[in-house]
Amino acid sequence: MIEDHPNRKWWTLFAMCFALFMIMLDNTVVNVALPSIQRALRTTPENLEWTINAYVLTFAGFILLGGKLGDRFGRKRLFLVGLTVFTASSAACALSSTDTQLIASRVVQGVGAAFLNPLSLSILVSAFPRKQLPTAIGIWAGISGLGLAIGPLLGGFLVQNVSWSAVFWINVPIGIVAFAVTIWAVIESRDPSAKHIDIVGTLLVTGGLFALTWGLIKTDSHSWTSPYIIGFLALAAVLLVGFVVWELRQSDPMIPLGFFRKPAFSISSLVVLMVGVAMFGVIYFITLYFQNIHGYSPQQAGLRSLPLTAMVVLVAPIAGRLNGRVGPRPLMTIGMAGMALGLLGLAQIGVDTNYLYLIPMFLVMGAGISMTMPSVTSAAMGSVDPTKAGIASGVVNSSRQVGGALGVAVFGSIAATLASDSWSSSISKLPAAAHAGAARLTPLVIGGQTAKIGHIATATSGAVAGKVASDDAAAAFMHGFHGAMYAGALMAAAASVTAFVGLRNVRVRQPQEQQAEQPMAAVEM
Repeated sequence: MIEDHPNRKWWTLFAMCFALFMIMLDNTVVNVALPSIQRALRTTPENLEWTINAYVLTFAGFILLGGKLGDRFGRKRLFLVGLTVFTASSAACALSSTDTQLIASRVVQGVGAAFLNPLSLSILVSAFPRKQLPTAIGIWAGISGLGLAIGPLLGGFLVQNVSWSAVFWINVPIGIVAFAVTIWAVIESRDPSAKHIDIVGTLLVTGGLFALTWGLIKTDSHSWTSPYIIGFLALAAVLLVGFVVWELRQSDPMIPLGFFRKPAFSISSLVVLMVGVAMFGVIYFITLYFQNIHGYSPQQAGLRSLPLTAMVVLVAPIAGRLNGRVGPRPLMTIGMAGMALGLLGLAQIGVDTNYLYLIPMFLVMGAGISMTMPSVTSAAMGSVDPTKAGIASGVVNSSRQVGGALGVAVFGSIAATLASDSWSSSISKLPAAAHAGAARLTPLVIGGQTAKIGHIATATSGAVAGKVASDDAAAAFMHGFHGAMYAGALMAAAASVTAFVGLRNVRVRQPQEQQAEQPMAAVEM
């Protein structure tokens, strides 16, 4: 029987990492293909934006439900459902001939990812009941980081050498392999105390996460103080507060709020949100810096991020093993302090900075992320009843997703404000007749599209004016870039302090200790 196979747990890890790599890859790989998608499908800028937002919204909105359904009906069963949905919708994305078809397929793809992400971790908690669990979580977290970091490199290669549809086709063989290994290796597990689904609580928390994520996403086109943004954020607050009030009255709540009375879980959830803010926001601007300021192709930009990627792959498994020995507090504290240091270094770079200067910064950042993520995950999962692993994993992963949306929104707002102010200062030195035309270029400045600005200025005012405009635009973008890096460093430092103070005098039980006390209910399929 598979339960007696000596390598079953490692094959389980293989399947979970395969699936996790696939969904993390989709967070970044599609961005590289957007220009090609726009040309091929002749989509509007608004619909092009929806190819990203549709996935992010459904992913963030349904992730808690995915974990809860796995606890109730069986984690393996729901993981296979999510894997099927994600793989089939990836093929549908690749076959799309209109932007409407692509957006609809991305919505379904996000639902599949919302099942896969939390259940991959809860399945590992069930499969690794002994000392290897911290190592397994380290590898799991490393693969997660690898999927995010390698997205621009792999996406650039596929778009340049195959087509935009290849960034979706690549998920199909990965999904098929993961499905086959899951069928063979994974033993079914569930929460025996989960008797029903809290429909009202599900609607409240899903609606709240949708409203919160949508409000954060739309800050790129609306002011933070606009009625539109305030309305969605207020709606999110009302729904989420209503969710808490409702859950307090339930005997079998969707999310046991007792989780948050445990410092190890509440602090870990807060730290992972901060990590999401810093990590996603920073990767976005580094990509713009490489491609728009230095003119690298997507593939060349991806290659230059390899020092960051390599550290994620190398350090995360080691950090997982160390976590079992020294505990998560020192690793989380040192890891986020290292990330803050790396971001401070990036805040000093300029338009002409040599790439060799960036390598140490990337190495420190990669090591910091890799030390933190396994520790955060292990601390959170080790503090709750293992039978609640699905919903606990959903909470941790939804914190990271919301943090990612918050990071792009907040850092984007900071960078846009600083870049616009710097560009306005440059415009004030021009003749009055040129002010209006230069002001219309502000969105290009914020995105770092200096070459395009130079071409426009050259066509209207000559080569010298084009060179000046391009240089001023680059300087304005870098002013905003520096602000984003400083904000990221501040967030990472805050996460480090939060871990150091919040986990003081807290002994975090390792998941294998809890399983010894309260074994996971498992049945063989």
